[in-house]
Amino acid sequence: MAILLPQQSFFLQPVVGKSYYENLAGGINAAVTVQNNSAYPVELVLTRVNAPVITYTIPAFNSLTLSVNRLLVAGLLSTAAGAVFGTIEIATSDF
Repeated sequence: MAILLPQQSFFLQPVVGKSYYENLAGGINAAVTVQNNSAYPVELVLTRVNAPVITYTIPAFNSLTLSVNRLLVAGLLSTAAGAVFGTIEIATSDF
C-alpha cells in the first residue's frame, strides 16, 4: 500500500538545513521528489537503515525523483550560494 504525503513547500536561508520526513521506527521504502525553483542549488540529504548518508545536489531550476529503500530521514540543506525555495514530496510504500 502506498501513502502519498502532502507536498511541502520549502524556503531555506543560506546554509540552513531542515528535515522534511522522519521514520525512526526502522525505515520504510519511499519515493522522494524535490523541485528546486530557486537560482541556487539545494542538497537533498537521505539517511537510510545501515547505510551511509547520501547527499544529492539539485541544480537551480531542476528537479530530482529517487526511489529509496529503508528511508529513515529526508532533509534539505541550502548552500552558501544563497536562499533556496521549491517543493518536496514523499510517497511511502511497501515496494
